[in-house]
Amino acid sequence: MGSDDVIAIAPVEEKGVNEDASGHSGDDVEKKGGADFPELKRRLKSRHLQMIAIGGTIGTGLFIGSGEALAKAGPAGALIAYIFVGTIVYSVIQSLGEMATYIPIAGGFTSYATRFVDPSLGFSMGWIYWFSWAMTYALELTATGLIIQYWNQDLSIGIFIGVFWVVVTAANFLPVSFYGEFEFWFASIKIVTIVGFLIFAICIDAGAGQHGYLGFHTWGNPGAFAPYLITDNDALAKFVGFWAVLIQAGFSYQGTELVGIAAGETENPRKTVPAAIKKTFYRILFFFVFSIFFIGLLVPYDNKDLLSAASNATASPFVIAAKLAGVKVLPGLINAVLLFVVLSAANANVYSGSRILVALARDGSAPAILARTTESGVPCYAVAATAVFGLLAFLNLSNSGGTVFNWLQNITAVAGFITWACINGCHIAFMRALAVRKISRDSLPYKSMWQPAFAWYGLFFNVLIIITQGFESFIPWNTSGFFAAYISVILFVVAYVGHKVVMRTKFVSSVEADIDTGCLIHDTTTWSIEEPTTMWGKFWAWLS
Repeated sequence: MGSDDVIAIAPVEEKGVNEDASGHSGDDVEKKGGADFPELKRRLKSRHLQMIAIGGTIGTGLFIGSGEALAKAGPAGALIAYIFVGTIVYSVIQSLGEMATYIPIAGGFTSYATRFVDPSLGFSMGWIYWFSWAMTYALELTATGLIIQYWNQDLSIGIFIGVFWVVVTAANFLPVSFYGEFEFWFASIKIVTIVGFLIFAICIDAGAGQHGYLGFHTWGNPGAFAPYLITDNDALAKFVGFWAVLIQAGFSYQGTELVGIAAGETENPRKTVPAAIKKTFYRILFFFVFSIFFIGLLVPYDNKDLLSAASNATASPFVIAAKLAGVKVLPGLINAVLLFVVLSAANANVYSGSRILVALARDGSAPAILARTTESGVPCYAVAATAVFGLLAFLNLSNSGGTVFNWLQNITAVAGFITWACINGCHIAFMRALAVRKISRDSLPYKSMWQPAFAWYGLFFNVLIIITQGFESFIPWNTSGFFAAYISVILFVVAYVGHKVVMRTKFVSSVEADIDTGCLIHDTTTWSIEEPTTMWGKFWAWLS
């Protein structure tokens, strides 16, 4: 059975539907008058889009970083923090979904900022988001070497940084359907691993391990909440622990917004994007919340291995839980899965970074050459510009991999919160533009819930977390920690102010907001959906 048998979405060939007067194919993302180069192609299927969102989110933040969250906040504190950030992410996804289904363009949300709010916001938002993905690419390449060192400490991480840089970069020069297929199978491995761990955790907690029945014993000893930093006020110390975990939770959830980036290259966005928006978050929340919950049941927050500086399986709370249960075979297996996790994340880094560059170039905020694509729809220059920053991973040969991991993780997480805040803000402006033109939101392909209150909720807490997330550097003062916490904010502000001064841009009024270019209702392409007939096909259709 071919992979397309799972759920095939194909254009219905009708005269005048899939080809315009200039002869452009109906799978072009946009048909630009006068363009002398090919466009991105709509070749991602529903199952691809679904797994891109899941695969881009479930990564080192969950498999490794969640251990630090447990150590700082305790099992209950970490669980509440992940649920709370999950509600913020849900508000972002709802906001993004409404805009991305109405105007599904590549790298969409940077263009939304330019068109609905302020060109300077689109400029700064796009570049800080691209910066975070480019830097994370170097992080993930470093992690591949550290993971393989788990089996052989004598091997230099530089070998694997070079090898995997070539492999991942080359993969991103293939048509986008190959990227979607890679992510589909990589994400499948992640999902199977997490489901397997949840089953394992239930069995161990029920008494299958060497210590017998565990129940909620870790919530009693050492406790449900961990005190952090503050020593003279226990209640405040526990709240500080909870608040400190928010940035870690944000790093874990980052990547959910990839649905908006991939929307411009997705077949039948009328159906696939709303489906991905509706389903993806619930599954991610299921995987994250239940994983954090069971990790908290099996591993006490004072376990010294949770704060290990390692970036391989030895620092994973999944592995620590297996060791405490007396299971010896799981660490090597988890480490192997971590390698797939990191490669999947690295693949997503280059993909998302390159598409953001395409959007910036089309908005005039980046060199025009970055928008050029090959005949197969690959933005080769944007891919190359993003991939080259992965070579910064070689700097880690003279530094501690764990230290670099923590720095880049914090920088990336804050950039994620900045992006989420901007998406909420863009949606508020989008709704105002619709209201001014008397366009009912009931007529949209996808109408998000609880608006505009939900968008304001997400905007408020995203901004609050951005402002307060670096509080640890003040207790006591730590210059290095301060810059690690706020470098993304500083770069964002400098980019915004610099662009505003140089370009003399003005805020976009609701009347002038461009909600027409790329609008879905102008896309006359029609699609047919072939339902799967086999049991295997139906299973994957459920996932997508």
